[in-house]
Amino acid sequence: MYNLGQAEGLTIWSPNVNIFRDPRWGRGQETPGEDPATASKYAVAFVRGIQGSSPGGAGTAPLQASACCKHATAYDLEDWNGVQRYNFKATVTAQDLADTFNPPFRSCVVDGKATCVMCAYTGVNGVPACASSDLLTKTFRGEWGLDGYVASDCDAVAIMRDAQRYAPTPEDTVAVALKAGLDLNCGTYTQDHGMSAIRQGKMAEKDVDKALTNLFAVRMRLGHFDGDPRGSAPYGGLGAADICTPEHKNLALEAAQDGIVLLKNDGGLLPLDRSAVGSAAAIGHNANDPLVLSGNYFGPACETTTPLKGLQGYLKNVRFLAGCNSAACGVAATGQAVSLASSSDYVFLFMGLSQEQEKEGLDRTSLLLPGKQQSLITAVAAAAKRPVILVLLTGGPVDVTFAQSNPKIGAILWAGYPGQAGGLAIARVLFGDHNPSGRLPVTWYPEEFTKIPMTDMRMRANPATGYPGRSYRFYNGRTVYKFGYGLSYSKFSHRLVADGKNPAPDTSLFAGLPSTLSSREIGSYYHVDDIGADGCEQLKFPAEVEVENHGPMDGKHSVLMFLRWPNVTDDGRPTSQLVGFRSQHLKAGEKASVRFDVSPCEHFSRAREDGKMVIDRGSHFLMVGKDEWEISFEA
Repeated sequence: MYNLGQAEGLTIWSPNVNIFRDPRWGRGQETPGEDPATASKYAVAFVRGIQGSSPGGAGTAPLQASACCKHATAYDLEDWNGVQRYNFKATVTAQDLADTFNPPFRSCVVDGKATCVMCAYTGVNGVPACASSDLLTKTFRGEWGLDGYVASDCDAVAIMRDAQRYAPTPEDTVAVALKAGLDLNCGTYTQDHGMSAIRQGKMAEKDVDKALTNLFAVRMRLGHFDGDPRGSAPYGGLGAADICTPEHKNLALEAAQDGIVLLKNDGGLLPLDRSAVGSAAAIGHNANDPLVLSGNYFGPACETTTPLKGLQGYLKNVRFLAGCNSAACGVAATGQAVSLASSSDYVFLFMGLSQEQEKEGLDRTSLLLPGKQQSLITAVAAAAKRPVILVLLTGGPVDVTFAQSNPKIGAILWAGYPGQAGGLAIARVLFGDHNPSGRLPVTWYPEEFTKIPMTDMRMRANPATGYPGRSYRFYNGRTVYKFGYGLSYSKFSHRLVADGKNPAPDTSLFAGLPSTLSSREIGSYYHVDDIGADGCEQLKFPAEVEVENHGPMDGKHSVLMFLRWPNVTDDGRPTSQLVGFRSQHLKAGEKASVRFDVSPCEHFSRAREDGKMVIDRGSHFLMVGKDEWEISFEA
């Protein structure tokens, strides 16, 4: 796009790797979910995809484009109950920062070599993120080694003065941001007040020079000063022929298919035999709206296939009714929908949310389907000849307990906002041309969870006060669907291969290390910092999982490996935490081995209350499903 003159620069302010902490968050749809390990892996892959995977080290490799990981840190509220992101003062523990909110940003910089980090609007423990030298300079540059620039979220510097009243004057505000380590303000505030800040002695030219150096170094790596971009390697040859290629379209379809999660499939209703479907009804506001497929933050699609169009590619006789006037469903054509359902062989309901309910600047207040959707679905299911198929297009989770327990709703699929090929992907899953393998990246909470204020940033549960905690790692309440849940058309089994094949980690190095008694006196632990980089490398070991597809279909299986401790204490250990995930394609009847590279310093450590990472002495259990392997850390 840049080579064609259709883009002014090559800086891409993406990915959003904030943790999807609260199910109501309007921008949760932009993120990879609630789990820091998943978000960290996604961050690295996304950054390398944007920037190009040139083998050179940081500072030397030519950049395809510059990626920017946002919004650091602990940003996950838009507008809830009168509290806006512009004035929200988040209280976050050092423990939660260390093991939940910061890991994806650390991975972005340390492993992905991102050339930009964007600081958030949020005030974190009394200091706006874009004014925090601890965050921007000490952490990003000092501890993580950021080789690039720090950008503000748009108008965040102006907001520090106008909404947050953090500094007394505009000049003080610009000075505190640049001195803290900000290089680029999205907006005009530093342009408007920077010169007077220098004249008033609030900041010096060297503060501006430091920012300019960071910004121009990235522009040089992007080739901005190398003449006509079309003549330079390795990206100069890219042009119009490289956009919307068959490979790109196939990838969009593959991503949509792999992202679909089968939540319910009573009696093996799916997949359907297209030859056995005489007539079909497609009911729902999301059946034929191309815009809903894209969610928010999207470019123009190469081509778009809505769910209705996807169905029509498989079936000749499909009748369509929107049923609701919009996703809000203030008006429902229930009578027409019931009539259509009762006269059709099969009924497909395409319901869910849209950007009217969840987007940047807008959080939800309820986890239920909006307006009259639930009553419409229930009425249609009651009238239909056979159990109906419910397809949900949403970014965030919804409480569909009513559909889960209704025998007349035979199957439920969650498709997210599946992009340009979403309708084709859904149809391919419905008719068995793709065996679903998606897993939920977030916990689906019940409506009662909305009693918890969005402003409560604590991840860990507090049973004494009734606070249930957040995410699969700490939440102790009822769930509609658990993190990692997802069905398949095939039966898969897996087992950890520990009998001599999986070597236990070498723990001899612990002999020379001091161990500290836990403050709760439940045991002792080793500091990850004391183990050191070489020691952490020495501790790594492989774990092998044997997976088998018992049929009847070929398909992928997503293997999720978790860690659990023998007991969960008030030391703040998670109930369990994801170590890694691997996707393996298997033909019916086929077996395969899947290898996980386990790093105890990364995967077995937990955060103390002060944010320091430690590994507990004693037993740890690797889990795949109900299969476990005990590993002990003793000197």
